[in-house]
Amino acid sequence: MSATANRRSFTRRLALLGTTGAAVVALPLTALGGAHAASPAKDATYTVKAGDTLIKIAKKEKVSGGWKKLYEQNKGTIGANPGIIKPGSQLVVKKAATPAPAAKKATRGSGWTAPVDGVKGSGYGRNGSLWSHGHTGADFPVNTGTPVKSVAAGTVVTAGWGGAYGNQIVIKHADGHYSQYAHLSAFKVSAGQSVGEGQQIAVSGATGNVTGPHLHFEVRTGPDYGSDVNPITFLAQHGVNA
Repeated sequence: MSATANRRSFTRRLALLGTTGAAVVALPLTALGGAHAASPAKDATYTVKAGDTLIKIAKKEKVSGGWKKLYEQNKGTIGANPGIIKPGSQLVVKKAATPAPAAKKATRGSGWTAPVDGVKGSGYGRNGSLWSHGHTGADFPVNTGTPVKSVAAGTVVTAGWGGAYGNQIVIKHADGHYSQYAHLSAFKVSAGQSVGEGQQIAVSGATGNVTGPHLHFEVRTGPDYGSDVNPITFLAQHGVNA
């Protein structure tokens, strides 16, 4: 029968069912399998070897239903006694359906990253001779010329001289926080520019009030001095070990 005739026959059967008062729901055939449906079991032939038992064969061939199902499927070949199978006999083996692989979960980053690679920052809140209050940021001990990255996507608010901070960049992020990068030797971005997470924005240096080259990094709740939060803790809350 042709595919067209089959579809017509199926449609007529649905129509007849509908006249009985029963609810009829037509399902698309592709929905029955699903995108991650298990692969159907496939029949195979197994040649009995000396020393084989139905239990061994069922286990080895992963027969759905075990040795009893294997015997049931091959009773005509094996005979009345499932404990006796002759070497050379051909048994039909119906293997269990192969489970579909689990769908992979989409993964993505936290949207945040460390401002420099390979070193840890420290010193937030520490007292020192170079500042009048507790240290408002974390210092990353890097040599002059180290690439400095934006810790998250945002817009550059300031890129210029910042007094004791030397050459500095301040970036506003979507969550309302600001990040500051100080003592830079060169800029790679300018005020008003949009930047992405991990994008190089500057090169580290030793400008401003410093005793040696390093990156001074701050996170603030506002654009101005005094609204700082612990930048290492803040990044850790966003999945970044800095």
